[in-house]
Parts: sequence; structure tokens; C-alpha cells
Amino acid sequence: MTAKALIFDFDGLLMDTETTLLESWRWEWWRHGLELDPAGFFADHGGDANEPRYAALAEAVGPAYDRASSHAQRMAYRAALNEALEPAPGIVDWLDRAGELGLRLAVASSSGVHHVGAMLDRTGLRARFEVLATGDEVPAHKPDPAVYLLALDRLGLPAREAVAFEDTAHGVAAARAAGLPCVAVPNRHADHGRFTHADMLLPDAASRSLDAILAALTPRAG
Repeated sequence: MTAKALIFDFDGLLMDTETTLLESWRWEWWRHGLELDPAGFFADHGGDANEPRYAALAEAVGPAYDRASSHAQRMAYRAALNEALEPAPGIVDWLDRAGELGLRLAVASSSGVHHVGAMLDRTGLRARFEVLATGDEVPAHKPDPAVYLLALDRLGLPAREAVAFEDTAHGVAAARAAGLPCVAVPNRHADHGRFTHADMLLPDAASRSLDAILAALTPRAG
């Protein structure tokens, strides 16, 4: 294959925002004198999965639960956690090398543009990405391929000329459904055994150079 673009998921891949999400919910349960059971916390789809989480907390707290206050305080706590985040190890090296190779860069995320854009701006990464495609622009979230198809449309490229990078199994499913080869870098909360459809599975972004990744994918092109 001759890759012309790389398309990255955002949450859990470029930055470990999945952990700050979980920790904000742990903190909110703790604030009410309760303990969050993390089993099943992460959804098998992209997009906002917080409404069932608020419903579960409301049921646990009882009539005294104030949804608006709970949301505001949790979001403020998560924002403080996010302020300390840096790009995941190895990510900047990949982006630097992509620039040297003349590869175009895009983000395809089920999260909204405000969240993605703000985090990229804060870390100084926003200017590296020619295209942002986000969940508030498409009718369905991953594993639906819509956001990847939007990113490809904005790049003006067919799927065979791009490579996707994902941290979740449903993200890999979305990329593959869009026709993209996909490199999986599971986030710390993901089950590695569920990434059977990825073209390559890496423990982290620092474990292999971008050149090695692209070279290894070449024989897999059809």
C-alpha cells in the first residue's frame, strides 16, 4: 500500500482521556459516600454514554440526588484532570515522522468537536491535523463507520490510501467497516483479546516506529 494519510481516534489513543473519564466518575460516586463498580463502565460503542451512568448514580443516592450539580462538579473535576494530560508516549514521534514523510493527518472521533479541539489546542497538536471529523457531525457512532467515512471525504482519499489508528475494539470495527487498514493500540482499560480484526496490535505507540508499521502493512494491502 502507499499510505497518503493517517487517521487517528482521539480518546484513549492520542491522550488518555478514558482514564480521566473513569476517575471523574469514581470521584463523583465517592463524593456521595459510594464506590463505583468499574465492571462494564466502558461502553461497546462511541459517543456519550453518560446518561445511564447518571441514572445508576441517581438510583444509588436516592431522592436527594441533584443531577445538574453532580454533572457540573464531575465535569469540573475531569477538566482539572485533563489539564495535566500530555500526548500518549510515542504519539508525538509518530506525528513528527508523518510530517517528515509528507503524510496527511486526520482525527476521527466519536466525541464532540469542542472536546477534541480543545484538548488538541491545549497540547499544541491541533495544527498538525488537516482534518477533524467528530461524533457531533455524523448520525451514528463507532462501530458505525460514519465518522471515518467523513474523514476520508474531507481528505478526498479512498480508504486504501489511509491507515487508521484505534484504541478500542468498536473503533477497529468502525475503521475496518470503512475499508481502512487499522493499527490497534488498546487503551489501558481495553481487553486485548477483542482486537482480532486489527491489522496490527501494539502494546503502545512507543513500541514500534511509524516506518516499521507502514512497512509491515504493505503486504496486507489488497
